[in-house]
Amino acid sequence: MSDLELLEGIKNNDQAAFKYFVEKYQRLVYRVVFNIVNDPDDADDITQDVFIEVYRNISDFRADSKLSTWMYRIATNKALNLLKKNRRKNLFQRIDSFFYSDDDKPVQIADEFIKEPSNGIEQDELTAILRKAISSLPDNQKIAYTLHNIDDLAYNEICEVMNLSLSAVESLIHRAKKNLQKKLAEYYHS
Repeated sequence: MSDLELLEGIKNNDQAAFKYFVEKYQRLVYRVVFNIVNDPDDADDITQDVFIEVYRNISDFRADSKLSTWMYRIATNKALNLLKKNRRKNLFQRIDSFFYSDDDKPVQIADEFIKEPSNGIEQDELTAILRKAISSLPDNQKIAYTLHNIDDLAYNEICEVMNLSLSAVESLIHRAKKNLQKKLAEYYHS
């Protein structure tokens, strides 16, 4: 079933078409979201939200771009909203714990970057190190980098998803690569 047929089926409340649509795109949406939020539970929740929003707003889809591009935009926006919400929540928790802590110990902010890997780094460790490095990038760099290098989107598709110019996307990806090189330099030289 083509995307156009799926769209028509969904617009006509064809439950089989929507089920097929979810099966076709669920892994793609989950992967995009997970690469931004790095939490499987949050990624599951956001993935469900994406399909609910697509279902509710399918009549608004103009088909100016590919269906997958539209879903990438919805998924990245929802993931970014969660990150912003979590940052605010964490900030308030740190402020509260600083002022209202029962113990006299100063507030410790965890250093999430692994500093001393062994020389025999396993693949899982490398993946975790890379994921942490990518997570530490500024949001726009992280999204552009993961959409291009992990999800294999072309630059023009990333422009549509992020609503940015080609030069802005190229710049974000270039800066992301430079930042990752700096963050990962100690692992390459050990």
